[in-house]
Amino acid sequence: MSVTRLYPLPAIERPLQGCYLELHLHRHEGERTLVYANYVTSLDGRISLRDPQSGEFVVPRRIANPRDWRLYQELAAQAEVMITSARYFRQLAKGNAQDLLPVGSEPDFADLRDWRQAEGLRTQPDVLVLSRSLDIPEAAIARLSDRRLIVLTPSAPEPQRLRRLEQLGVEVVEAGSEIDAAGIRRTLNSRGYRTAYMIAGPEVHRTLIAGGGLDRLFLTTRHTLLGGDAFHTILEGALPNSPELELCALYLDNGEACGQSFAHYRLRS
Repeated sequence: MSVTRLYPLPAIERPLQGCYLELHLHRHEGERTLVYANYVTSLDGRISLRDPQSGEFVVPRRIANPRDWRLYQELAAQAEVMITSARYFRQLAKGNAQDLLPVGSEPDFADLRDWRQAEGLRTQPDVLVLSRSLDIPEAAIARLSDRRLIVLTPSAPEPQRLRRLEQLGVEVVEAGSEIDAAGIRRTLNSRGYRTAYMIAGPEVHRTLIAGGGLDRLFLTTRHTLLGGDAFHTILEGALPNSPELELCALYLDNGEACGQSFAHYRLRS
């Protein structure tokens, strides 16, 4: 289960396992939370396609694979909190979500659970949910009762939904007129989180980048073409600037039939 590290030079063969875990992102020291995101994409830029049956946008089976999922879990293992959207909770309640929020309970990830314990981290990362409507199914919240849930919403939320969430033990934070990168940052920093793993879709990704709220990007590129007219990419919508990214590491993985690459970028401030 090896990969070729192409950058930084010199190129070397190394195990896939540990490629991201050895970064020790959770040891980040600084005045603000280290926020990072991760996507798997095809060569033509598709991260999700519309499912003709459910109408939901889902990760295509052609690009989802266990080797990428291992690295996804390694990033989750280093997170003190995960950032997602209310849409994920609605998909979870319908059974359409890719998976329950990691770190995974499967035997393959036992080493990651042990690693978190050894590093003094809680069994599971907390969860920060971004929601304009507070439309979050109770059944999905119940599945994450083993961790702290925080919901960030614009000011003056709908009172009945607010009370329902608070009765379920969810902390609701009012962000102001809109949810933006500054409000997300304030919520994370004020609670002392060192690392936050963003696993939401392209709209949240754009919000963070537009406001200077993202520090690292991890991108798996599956060497295949998907096509399609109804799809999402890693970034959608206008940006006020064109942020530059610095390549930190690049791996080539030929362990899958069509191959893939794993890239780690740092956003320049």
